[in-house]
Amino acid sequence: MNSDELRSIQAPLKDRYREAPDAALITLRAQGRLGEGVSCKVETGKALVTAGLHPATGGTGLAACSGDMLLEALVACAGVTLNAVATAFGIVLRDATLQAEGDLDFRGTLGVAKDAPVGFRAIRLSIDLDTDASDDEIATLLRLTERYCVVYQTLARPPALAVTHRRRPR
Repeated sequence: MNSDELRSIQAPLKDRYREAPDAALITLRAQGRLGEGVSCKVETGKALVTAGLHPATGGTGLAACSGDMLLEALVACAGVTLNAVATAFGIVLRDATLQAEGDLDFRGTLGVAKDAPVGFRAIRLSIDLDTDASDDEIATLLRLTERYCVVYQTLARPPALAVTHRRRPR
């Protein structure tokens, strides 16, 4: 896809969202169901993924770890955004690889130490580019990738989060 093709696809959407801002408000959903042992089956839209405990918390390593899935979502979103921005600006990328790393202290999630945080202490996203783009073009590419990557922005500026529940009637 080139920049003209991308603009022609996105232009009517942008026009619609300018004219009717509420049309741009979309609710994304994820769904899962408890599986065997300590696992949860998550529907991804393309496949069914079984998530389970990380080996550092007693898992076998055969099921996907939700922490890994979070980092994978960041890599996927940043990669798609990077590619879209490069396409829109006509920046030729021969190749690019992205890697996300996150530091966890499993004492927190296992309740071993109350002062240990539950969740990532730090996340790092590394992007390796194969391009002849100028330093200014690369700086713009990375700045706009950060700005428009949904997962990056969600992690950088956490939204309000709520948990609800309902009991099924018997």
